[in-house]
Amino acid sequence: MKNVRDISFFTLFLFTCLQVCGQNHSALNETNSKNGVLAPKPAFRDPVYDGAADPMVIWNPLVSKWWMFYTNRRANMTNLPGVSWVFGSPIGIAESTDGANWKYLGTANFNDLPKECGARDSTTFWAPDIVSGDDGKWHMYLSIVPGIDVKWGLPGFISHLSSTNLRDWKYENRLTQLGTQVIDADILRMPDGMWRMYYKDQRGYSHINVTESKDLYFSSTPKEVLRTNGEGPIAFQWKDYYWLIIDTWNGQTVHRSKDGNTWEVQPGSPLMPDGQGTGKDDIPNALHANVVISNNRVYMYYFTHPGRIGADKNKDTYEQRRTSVQVVELKLNEAGWLTADRNKPTYVKLSRPK
Repeated sequence: MKNVRDISFFTLFLFTCLQVCGQNHSALNETNSKNGVLAPKPAFRDPVYDGAADPMVIWNPLVSKWWMFYTNRRANMTNLPGVSWVFGSPIGIAESTDGANWKYLGTANFNDLPKECGARDSTTFWAPDIVSGDDGKWHMYLSIVPGIDVKWGLPGFISHLSSTNLRDWKYENRLTQLGTQVIDADILRMPDGMWRMYYKDQRGYSHINVTESKDLYFSSTPKEVLRTNGEGPIAFQWKDYYWLIIDTWNGQTVHRSKDGNTWEVQPGSPLMPDGQGTGKDDIPNALHANVVISNNRVYMYYFTHPGRIGADKNKDTYEQRRTSVQVVELKLNEAGWLTADRNKPTYVKLSRPK
């Protein structure tokens, strides 16, 4: 009888092991599929201030990882009055091997800034965009507000910085021709080699302007592109169109163009409007975003204020101030317009740029 019991126990043990292994294998396949790596929700939260916003992602060949640069709002400093927690923000950096799973790395270093940027302990940095130039350097276009206030309205400007390692940045110049109420630069290279900078101009009303350069040292007179109530422009070329996506505070409003000059707005509501998300930290509207194009697929990294829901939506506590970064894949529908289903699993498959 003892041998029979031993055999039965061994059989049960073996069956249990096979079942657990099968479940683990199934979970692994769900996380890593031919379509990429399953992105968690949220994709990232900042461990210092819990205020990661305005994300942009770029490949760092020096460490063979993807780096995410973001505005790090001081969300957990609940003693700060008014909107002063949004000011005085450093630029945070997170890193990833796959573009789906992120960990905090530190902050970007801005040394030897001129006096026009304000005192060192009270300078506000917002919404960087970064590109790799033909000169072997990386070029950052950074919104700078030289001060901290309890209300919106402080003048700000866009500055150009450069780096050889993506961590330490040298101040090049302030783009004075753009004015002193401008933020949110986004860079696009055109087929003829010209660089375009799209940005938000806040004078009188919100509109999107563009300026051009042959060498990333922008000095030309800007032109108006869109007169719209929004910010955080994203410009890119994909699937026979130029795309210009604007954060209109009720989602991401899409525009497309065949020539990059004449734009038409996407019919219907913006992408990812308020209250239509179902994932963790992803119910409110998608805010200031950027995209990565890889393997002819487009991934949008955006942020939300997870606590701005329900009856407490308009309160001003830590829960409403904190932010989370999310990622969703953009797709093209039959009508040639963009879709973003953030309620379905997003699989990220990024390849090293050539």
